Amino acid sequence: MTPATASPALSSPSLSPATPDKRLRIIDRTMRLHGYASHALIETLHAVQEAFGYLEPDLMRYVAGRLKVPLSRVYAVATFYHFFTLKPPGEHTCVLCKGTACYISGTAEIFRKVEEMLGIHAGETTADGKISLMTARCLGACGLAPAGVFDGTVVGNLTLDTVVNKLQAWRSHDADHRESAGDRENRNRCR
Repeated sequence: MTPATASPALSSPSLSPATPDKRLRIIDRTMRLHGYASHALIETLHAVQEAFGYLEPDLMRYVAGRLKVPLSRVYAVATFYHFFTLKPPGEHTCVLCKGTACYISGTAEIFRKVEEMLGIHAGETTADGKISLMTARCLGACGLAPAGVFDGTVVGNLTLDTVVNKLQAWRSHDADHRESAGDRENRNRCR
């Protein structure tokens, strides 16, 4: 767990349902609705991801203990499905499918070029915290191969150009937004 992103409730050595963190109460409610049954693992991990933004090791241990499942099972589920992340995500998320249909259709080459362009590997976030690059074993959109997910929107028939354009648009939009805010600040000073 990184100290900069840790909440006060999570910095204690053990999590407890009595912790005043409202996010833990949401997670506990999800488990309670399912009778603390082991089959509620995926639903509970969704609740954790939604509440905290990612699956911290302390939270995975907490879920394993409350649902009475081995930590290895929690970790296996968390790393198998592409929609779970073990690190804080960037402002934008690019998920590229590495399933058979997408791989054959060229996603491997696209992925290699995107890694070069961003200077990161799968599962990492750019140094400025803007873009996270993820992979999925299969998005279930084989008819659209190669496919990817950009900030939650599935896009099919990807080409290197479409992916690069999307990533550059994210960067330029964020830069334009910062510049616009700076321009407004300068205009206000001149008045």
